[in-house]
Amino acid sequence: MGQANQKITTFLTFEGNAEAAMNMYMALFDDSEIISIVRYGANETGVEGSVQFATFSLNGQQFMCIDSSVKHKWTFTPAVSLYVACQTEEEIDRLFEKLSQDGAVLMPLGDYGFSKKFGWVNDKYGVSWQLNLANH
Repeated sequence: MGQANQKITTFLTFEGNAEAAMNMYMALFDDSEIISIVRYGANETGVEGSVQFATFSLNGQQFMCIDSSVKHKWTFTPAVSLYVACQTEEEIDRLFEKLSQDGAVLMPLGDYGFSKKFGWVNDKYGVSWQLNLANH
């Protein structure tokens, strides 16, 4: 895999939903897989069976995630988002529908001048996604 030496990797910190989020994202993007996953065992700091550390790829781009055993006062915010350049209207419509389901629409799909079709959502896990129809 060409991304194995990727120097900077987005790291997502969940509090119990890491595996569900990974599986949802992998179902939405081609060329996606769980590369490695380590789970908390019995009598470890995290909930047994939850994700201690995982690496996964979406469309060949690697990400890392964890189910933190520490309860933080912070969570995901739209100040940092994943930007997706969609190649077709079908792709942007599908991703917008699936990622916004049980989440929040920050900007509905529309023409905002800088793009003929753009949308911004928080998914049900709180991760923020900007979806843009690439100009051909």
